[in-house]
Amino acid sequence: MRALVFGENGWIGGQMIALLRKEGVETHTADCRLEDRGTVLELIKEISPTHVFNCAGVTGRPNVDWCETNQKQTVRSNIIGTLNLLDCCDLKGIHVTNFATGCMYVYDDQHPIRSGKGFTEADPPNFFGSYYSKTKAMAEELSKAYDNVLTLRLRMPVSDDLHPRNFVTKITKYEKVVDVPNSNSILHDLLPVAILLASHSVSGIYNFTNPGAISHNEVLTLYRDKIDPSFKWTNFSLEEQAKVIRAGRSNCELDTSKLERKVAEYGLTIPEVHLAYNACFDRLKATAQEHRD
Repeated sequence: MRALVFGENGWIGGQMIALLRKEGVETHTADCRLEDRGTVLELIKEISPTHVFNCAGVTGRPNVDWCETNQKQTVRSNIIGTLNLLDCCDLKGIHVTNFATGCMYVYDDQHPIRSGKGFTEADPPNFFGSYYSKTKAMAEELSKAYDNVLTLRLRMPVSDDLHPRNFVTKITKYEKVVDVPNSNSILHDLLPVAILLASHSVSGIYNFTNPGAISHNEVLTLYRDKIDPSFKWTNFSLEEQAKVIRAGRSNCELDTSKLERKVAEYGLTIPEVHLAYNACFDRLKATAQEHRD
């Protein structure tokens, strides 16, 4: 495999580059805009990758509210840029792993909260409360025209450190948090799976989260118990939250059956989200202890 990673300066992009190189993969990086077709084609010609990983895109800073008032930039990156990259790679016969989002759903009558019935890859999006989610849903729908694309739907990604983009870091910094169960992506478990699936040229759409759903309070309780015994937090309702944010937020559980079946073909399993969080915080605690020593 010769990999080309777009989004080298991003949080997930940086982790993918490090992991690919750790696994001995010849890895190149791209710092151009996804929508710059000429530069993308030149880069592909120069490097001649066998696999492309797209970790680029606009999520907004400090959060998705940014996309509400920067819609043109969001469209250029999340729709035009993404589709341009997929199309350029299709023309050259190159496999693309596209990191996308599962934030296109919200609990409904067919998928009640805490029911354990998650949204599958075949379910049409039902959440359009944020411009970010609208663009990602549109890009995913249009990407179905390409058979060289592996689309991986991340949700609330979590790393083994307290990086500012880490979902755990975010909610520990909030003045108040809602308490809703959601699917989460523990990157320690899932990024190696992305490389595995890409190496086998798997295509299609996959919910890319750990099985199950975990609430904000459950996450923060684990954080308090394992990382910071003095930590405290305050809850508020979804109605109260809606008054202080510009864009709506997706809350949902994704069905991971398709992903679990696929990785089982390679002898792998993905840990359930509560077990994955316990292991994640154990690794975080051990790393912190090493730094103190």
